[in-house]
Amino acid sequence: MAAKKILILVGDYVEDYEAMVPFQALLMLGHTVHAVCPGKRAGQTVRTAVHDFEGDQTYSEKPGHHFRLNATFEEIRPEDYDALVVPGGRAPEYLRLNPRVLEIVRHFAQARKPIAAICHGLQLLAAAGVLQGKKVTAYPAVGPEVRASGGEYIEIPVDQALTDGNLVTAPAWPAHPAWLAQFIQLLDSR
Repeated sequence: MAAKKILILVGDYVEDYEAMVPFQALLMLGHTVHAVCPGKRAGQTVRTAVHDFEGDQTYSEKPGHHFRLNATFEEIRPEDYDALVVPGGRAPEYLRLNPRVLEIVRHFAQARKPIAAICHGLQLLAAAGVLQGKKVTAYPAVGPEVRASGGEYIEIPVDQALTDGNLVTAPAWPAHPAWLAQFIQLLDSR
C-alpha cells in the first residue's frame, strides 16, 4: 500500500468520532492526513460534539473534545491531495455556505479521487452539486437533501457503508469499520 495524502474538512461541532477516529486510523496506516477548517490555522482547534443514539427520535448531543488542526485551510491546494474525508456533525450545515469549501469538494469529485462522507457530511456534497446519479447513504435526516441534489438516497443499517464509484458514504460513526475498509480499498486501487 502506497502512502496517500488525505484531506479532512472539519469545523466547530464536527462529530467527535467522525473526525478523530478516521484521522487517527489513516495516520496509523501511514498516510499523511491534514485536518483543516475555514478561518483557522494549523495548531488551532475546533470543538467537537458527541452524537449518540439512545432511543430518542433523533441523536443526542454532548460536548466532545478540542480537535487540533494540523494544516491551514487557506494554504491547502486540493490538487496536492489523493482523497477527501468529510465527517458529519453540525459543521457541514454551515461549511456548505463557504464557496471555497464547495470548490474543494468539486475538485475531488471531478478528478474522481476517493471521497468519504459520513452522516451529515453529505450536506457538503449535496451543496457542491456532486451527487447527481450517485447512490449514497447518510444520516436519514439528510436523505431529502440527497434526493433534491439528484442523488439516490439508500437507507442502510447504521453500521454499514455504501460505495458508488469513487464515493464511500455511511449513515453515522457506528459504520467506521465498514466505511474505512471500503475507503482503504479505494485508496489502494489508485
